[in-house]
Amino acid sequence: MAKKLNITPMGDRVVVEALSELERGSSTKSGIFIPETGDKERAEQGKVVAVGQGKRADDGKVYPVGVKVGDRILFTKYGPDEIKVDGEEYLIVSESNILAVIN
Repeated sequence: MAKKLNITPMGDRVVVEALSELERGSSTKSGIFIPETGDKERAEQGKVVAVGQGKRADDGKVYPVGVKVGDRILFTKYGPDEIKVDGEEYLIVSESNILAVIN
Protein backbone atom coordinates (compact mmCIF):
# COMPACT_ATOMS: atom_id res chain seq x y z
CA MET A 1 0.00 0.00 0.00
CA ALA A 2 1.42 3.39 -1.00
CA LYS A 3 2.07 5.94 1.73
CA LYS A 4 0.29 9.28 1.60
CA LEU A 5 3.02 11.90 1.96
CA ASN A 6 2.06 15.30 3.36
CA ILE A 7 4.62 17.23 1.31
CA THR A 8 5.07 18.06 -2.36
CA PRO A 9 8.61 18.75 -3.57
CA MET A 10 9.24 21.96 -5.51
CA GLY A 11 10.61 22.20 -9.04
CA ASP A 12 12.65 19.23 -10.22
CA ARG A 13 13.05 17.70 -6.77
CA VAL A 14 12.03 14.17 -5.84
CA VAL A 15 11.26 12.72 -2.39
CA VAL A 16 12.89 9.31 -1.97
CA GLU A 17 12.54 6.59 0.65
CA ALA A 18 15.98 4.97 1.00
CA LEU A 19 16.06 1.23 0.38
CA SER A 20 17.07 -0.94 3.32
CA GLU A 21 20.21 -3.08 3.17
CA LEU A 22 17.98 -6.09 2.58
CA GLU A 23 16.27 -4.41 -0.38
CA ARG A 24 19.62 -3.28 -1.87
CA GLY A 25 21.30 -6.68 -1.51
CA SER A 26 20.55 -9.84 -3.41
CA SER A 27 19.89 -13.44 -2.54
CA THR A 28 20.73 -16.84 -3.97
CA LYS A 29 18.13 -19.25 -5.37
CA SER A 30 18.08 -21.00 -1.98
CA GLY A 31 17.27 -17.68 -0.25
CA ILE A 32 20.65 -16.86 1.31
CA PHE A 33 20.96 -13.07 1.62
CA ILE A 34 24.10 -11.52 0.09
CA PRO A 35 24.55 -8.01 1.53
CA GLU A 36 25.69 -5.13 -0.61
CA THR A 37 29.43 -4.61 -0.13
CA GLY A 38 31.30 -1.37 0.20
CA ASP A 39 30.79 1.85 2.12
CA LYS A 40 27.62 1.86 4.27
CA GLU A 41 27.57 5.58 5.08
CA ARG A 42 24.41 6.37 3.16
CA ALA A 43 22.05 4.53 0.84
CA GLU A 44 22.43 5.40 -2.82
CA GLN A 45 19.27 3.64 -3.92
CA GLY A 46 15.70 4.47 -3.12
CA LYS A 47 12.05 4.39 -4.06
CA VAL A 48 10.40 7.58 -5.34
CA VAL A 49 7.47 8.60 -3.11
CA ALA A 50 6.73 12.13 -4.44
CA VAL A 51 7.74 14.16 -7.50
CA GLY A 52 7.77 17.92 -8.10
CA GLN A 53 6.18 19.56 -11.15
CA GLY A 54 9.47 19.90 -13.00
CA LYS A 55 12.15 22.42 -13.85
CA ARG A 56 11.05 25.82 -15.12
CA ALA A 57 13.13 27.12 -18.03
CA ASP A 58 13.98 30.79 -18.57
CA ASP A 59 11.13 31.05 -21.10
CA GLY A 60 8.63 29.92 -18.42
CA LYS A 61 8.04 26.43 -19.85
CA VAL A 62 8.01 23.61 -17.26
CA TYR A 63 9.92 20.45 -18.15
CA PRO A 64 8.55 17.46 -16.19
CA VAL A 65 10.76 15.25 -14.04
CA GLY A 66 11.83 12.02 -15.75
CA VAL A 67 10.88 9.68 -12.89
CA LYS A 68 7.53 8.77 -11.35
CA VAL A 69 6.25 7.65 -7.97
CA GLY A 70 7.18 4.01 -7.37
CA ASP A 71 10.38 4.05 -9.47
CA ARG A 72 13.51 2.59 -7.87
CA ILE A 73 16.40 4.95 -8.52
CA LEU A 74 20.16 5.21 -8.10
CA PHE A 75 21.36 8.66 -6.99
CA THR A 76 24.58 10.43 -6.04
CA LYS A 77 25.83 9.72 -2.54
CA TYR A 78 26.13 13.31 -1.29
CA GLY A 79 23.41 14.98 -3.39
CA PRO A 80 20.29 14.40 -1.26
CA ASP A 81 19.03 16.38 1.72
CA GLU A 82 17.68 14.38 4.68
CA ILE A 83 14.24 15.23 6.05
CA LYS A 84 11.81 13.73 8.56
CA VAL A 85 8.05 13.79 7.91
CA ASP A 86 5.53 12.26 10.32
CA GLY A 87 8.35 10.36 12.04
CA GLU A 88 9.63 8.80 8.80
CA GLU A 89 13.00 9.64 7.24
CA TYR A 90 13.18 10.61 3.57
CA LEU A 91 15.68 12.13 1.16
CA ILE A 92 15.05 15.01 -1.23
CA VAL A 93 17.02 14.65 -4.45
CA SER A 94 17.30 17.05 -7.39
CA GLU A 95 16.70 15.42 -10.76
CA SER A 96 20.29 16.24 -11.76
CA ASN A 97 21.50 13.98 -8.91
CA ILE A 98 19.51 10.97 -10.15
CA LEU A 99 21.85 8.66 -12.02
CA ALA A 100 19.53 5.88 -13.20
CA VAL A 101 16.21 4.11 -12.83
CA ILE A 102 16.65 0.52 -11.63
CA ASN A 103 14.59 -1.94 -13.68
